[in-house]
Amino acid sequence: MFARTPIMIAIAFAASLPLQSPAASFDAKPGAWQMSMNTLIIGNPLPPEALASMPPEKRAKVEKAMKERAARPVTISHKTCVTKEDLDRDRIIPSDKDDGRCTRKVLSRSATRIVMEQICQEPNSSTSQMTIEASTPESLSANIVRVRGDGKGKVLIDVKGFWLGPNCTGIKDDH
Repeated sequence: MFARTPIMIAIAFAASLPLQSPAASFDAKPGAWQMSMNTLIIGNPLPPEALASMPPEKRAKVEKAMKERAARPVTISHKTCVTKEDLDRDRIIPSDKDDGRCTRKVLSRSATRIVMEQICQEPNSSTSQMTIEASTPESLSANIVRVRGDGKGKVLIDVKGFWLGPNCTGIKDDH
């Protein structure tokens, strides 16, 4: 009977410990958000193969746009709808393309901060590091650094987001 006492104490102690719970949901409100993205391109973000495969007209337009944007920050604002599922699945900032060539991995996660890595395969290989922070449930910021697979081009993106309200009526999303 006395031999079981240490085992019983260990079981009782273990039962009193809190269970390991999954990471808390990201502390941002679902609904309509205004996102402002400040983008800076350094070098050529597209590999030569991607440019070579474009029809001449399109290639000329893309090259002209890249020259105009080179080393100049560009700010784009848009409205987006963020669902509870997006928050639960760390999709607050959607991927540029969801063509199956990119995979995301969460490196660390808390209620107010998510750090992710995204790796995209050929033909437009790249690696992105993304940090998203919610200073309040109604405002967030993100920093994204995308480096072309061969290291010859980089895109720096700073995002500021502000919650507009719970209703997403009229907002078209691409994710």
